[in-house]
Amino acid sequence: MADQDVKTLIERIMAEARTHQSARFSNEIYADEPILKTGRQMQNFLPDQYRKMREISRWQDDPKGGAGRWLSEAELFYRQGLLMADFEDDCPYNGTFKSYFPTYNAMSDRQLRGYFTWRAQVRRGTVEETSTSFAFLYLYELICGIGVDDPLDGFSKIKAFWNAYRAFEPGIDRFARVWLQDYAVFHGLDPKLLRDSKTVMFDNALIELRRAARDLASAPTPSDLPPARRKTSEPTLPLPPDEAGEERLMAAINALSTYNLDNSRLDRSHHRDLRHVACAVYVRMARYYDTHRKTGIVASLFGEETAMPYTMFASAVFFAPERHEDCEYRLDPIHIYRCQNGFWECMRIHGSRQKSSKLGEMMRACDQRLRLALAPAHPLKEEKVPKYLAKIIDDEIVAWLSWDAAHQPVKIDIDLSQLGHIRSAAAQTREALLIDEEREDGTPVEAEATLIEQPGRESAPGMTAEPGEMTIQQDEPDEQTVSAEEFGVMAPLLVSAPAPATPASAEATNKLAPAEDTFLRALLEQNTAQATSAVERSGQSEDMLVDSINETLFDLVGDTVIEFGAAGPQIIEDYEADVRGYLDHE
Repeated sequence: MADQDVKTLIERIMAEARTHQSARFSNEIYADEPILKTGRQMQNFLPDQYRKMREISRWQDDPKGGAGRWLSEAELFYRQGLLMADFEDDCPYNGTFKSYFPTYNAMSDRQLRGYFTWRAQVRRGTVEETSTSFAFLYLYELICGIGVDDPLDGFSKIKAFWNAYRAFEPGIDRFARVWLQDYAVFHGLDPKLLRDSKTVMFDNALIELRRAARDLASAPTPSDLPPARRKTSEPTLPLPPDEAGEERLMAAINALSTYNLDNSRLDRSHHRDLRHVACAVYVRMARYYDTHRKTGIVASLFGEETAMPYTMFASAVFFAPERHEDCEYRLDPIHIYRCQNGFWECMRIHGSRQKSSKLGEMMRACDQRLRLALAPAHPLKEEKVPKYLAKIIDDEIVAWLSWDAAHQPVKIDIDLSQLGHIRSAAAQTREALLIDEEREDGTPVEAEATLIEQPGRESAPGMTAEPGEMTIQQDEPDEQTVSAEEFGVMAPLLVSAPAPATPASAEATNKLAPAEDTFLRALLEQNTAQATSAVERSGQSEDMLVDSINETLFDLVGDTVIEFGAAGPQIIEDYEADVRGYLDHE
């Protein structure tokens, strides 16, 4: 249809008299409004709440008649936020909003509607990914107290939103972490709320390093002691080691070092060795810094502890309607905030808040050099380190390994198969000590021998012999407390009175049988064939023959003469001369 035809049709409609009388038309003329509106134009229709927010002026007159003033962007945002604190909308926005310091004023009407729609869902517990500037704007509201019931509620909402939205934007961590800490400080919340924060954990590690440097490094070193008390390779840390203290120090070192010893292959197999050497080297280095540097090791690596001016929520849009009262807030022993006349300062170690590469260099050198001593099959590539550091590490390795080798627990393996022979020997000894009257009373010799359990036989736990006798329990731990010497003389100790000593020149009961004599001489000459032949002639097993010889020669040396090694039975080296003398005089 042509334009002329349309105009003609409209004129005809308007010319009709009944049309003018219709209630659907009025006499008003809307020159600036189109008769028909598009869907986009309808979406841009703003509720009255937005118009009220826009009407808040940056210029504020003085109610007392004085000079007015311009509101800062932060104060304007705060006033607008209070007006919109409970407002909700239902007009999603799929576009993008980017602003360095986002505020309501920085958004278009369409973006405003989209933000308040998204915020309504967040408050209902549904956090969806959106423009990052929307997320920051929401955090600004919370730290300004907009939409929170009290400071503790605000802290919880900031933390909950941060934990939820960091899945979409991990970069929010570096801002939200500081704002959450500032919020707790500004409102005087319990410092325990921040005990899991990276700042507090970093400070706690610094505290442990400083404590070790102060307390352990101040102890006298071998070079400080008088010559009479000075020892070679004397350890730096107390021995036996303080396990709990060393674990705390090593955890602090790992938290602050670029080289984490927990990830070392050596730590999995020699944790105790690596832990002690690493801690000892750190303490020695602390002493070195105290002696040769202007500042201690902690200050050199991480900075000095000092008070500096501090701005709360420095990287956010924040406004407080009233000046903060004077106060002091201790986040931890080395991190303290103070407010005086509205101005804040922070006392802490100001310097690097990152892991130290120099400390990492020390720990890697410890790992590398200790591997050469304990695990040479898995070496680390040697990197250049100062000569004094290499010497300190080597000295601590030598001192620790020397002490540890000298204090290894003695493990005694008891062959339970020999207990039967001990029982038999005990019965014979008991019989020999009985007087005629006791024999006439019919005292059962075998009953005394049963005080020693045979392998595989059950007995009541904790069964003990008569006074003066020794108890052997099969349910004891593998590590026995009986020494080798005690085990060798166990049979004589089973009686209540010592047996009279028998001279080595002795009677027939202490003489070797022919097969035993031949076997013993074969062992001295290391003649395996002759020893095997002697066992066959004896009609006994090799074990029984060795036991018999040991029992016969026990009075000679007061100990076992033959023992079983990897190559079979052999005469103990220390007793070879005694055995030869016995055989020569037999």
